[in-house]
Amino acid sequence: MKTIDELLGEGVEGKRVFVRADLNVPLDGTTITDDGRIRAVVPTVKALADAGARVVVASHLGRPKGAPDPAFSLAPAAARLGELLGAEVAFATDTVGESARSTVAGLADGEVAVIENLRFNAGETSKDDAERDAFAEQLAALADLYVGDGFGAVHRKHASVYDLPGKLPHAAGYLIATEVGVLKKLTEDVRRPYAVVLGGAKVSDKLGVIDHLLEKADRILVGGGMAYTFLKAQGHEVGISLLQEDQIPAVLDYLKRAEEKGVEFVLPVDVLVSPSFPDLKTKAPSNPTTVAADAIPADQEGLDIGPETRKLYASKLADAATVFWNGPMGVFEHPDYAEGTRAVAQALVDSPAFTVVGGGDSAAAVRILGFDENAFGHISTGGGASLEYLEGKQLPGLVALEK
Repeated sequence: MKTIDELLGEGVEGKRVFVRADLNVPLDGTTITDDGRIRAVVPTVKALADAGARVVVASHLGRPKGAPDPAFSLAPAAARLGELLGAEVAFATDTVGESARSTVAGLADGEVAVIENLRFNAGETSKDDAERDAFAEQLAALADLYVGDGFGAVHRKHASVYDLPGKLPHAAGYLIATEVGVLKKLTEDVRRPYAVVLGGAKVSDKLGVIDHLLEKADRILVGGGMAYTFLKAQGHEVGISLLQEDQIPAVLDYLKRAEEKGVEFVLPVDVLVSPSFPDLKTKAPSNPTTVAADAIPADQEGLDIGPETRKLYASKLADAATVFWNGPMGVFEHPDYAEGTRAVAQALVDSPAFTVVGGGDSAAAVRILGFDENAFGHISTGGGASLEYLEGKQLPGLVALEK
């Protein structure tokens, strides 16, 4: 995979460089609530601009239906990128239309522009190869070189991720190079003990990674909504907690295989429950109760791991040499149910291990709960991409950059 440093060494002054970034940040209206993904692409954009390139930054945001939707405009992300760069960033109000063409044509050496949300064009995400290719051709007309740096999208076979690199000389940006290097430390020549913490809502989202990690990890700790399917599989009452009953056979198989392979599977021993889901807007107190994990009342919902589980999980992480964490332990957005996720984050901070926070809600939780990002070995920008890499899948965006 060619690197951006090699590209810079060949000279980029005066050249239009298309940077496929991941600016898919959470928005509250037009206010960015977590700018981590924008900050992550700044080193690549700045290096290109400093070298005299005319930088064209592109990304998706949310899931518009292949047509313009003001709710998913990249305008706030473009403004924030300008603030982080300390320079004006031009913004094109379309993807490949008149605004994009004129905005790119107006760039001087060292200047940066952002074009509008790629998913405003149906060709970006089309499953039809010809439609995707046609959009990629239009994007290619805006640039001379391509730099892939949107790690959060490399698991998607989309026009700007998969098709476009084949139409231009291409290289991997700093972010992708870093992410791939980190993931290799989780899959090749891993320092042990290797502990994995998995949370989030659904077991089905993690089936592939659990399957693959049973061959790699020494212990797997489970929390979040997915834990209740594991508890149900063990014959426990889970009340009105999140449950994927159809996944119980798979869970039982994983528990059996883990035992056979000597992989320690650690489940909650106590949980915080409430008769109803908390109000995440008002953050009104919900008065949770702590109960044993095998004694959840039939009319209650599990919403976080309990204090004994927090201690247990911290002890299971204390001696690890490598830790990968993906998924919160509970409804961390509400203060009543944030302590489980906080405890896991703190255990990673306290650990001498190489610690990786696997993007998505886990990365958001680290920032929302006020942790210093530098206290972790690495915070990934791509939850889904990280998981698919750990499953052993080929990621289209990486395959395209390797050609």
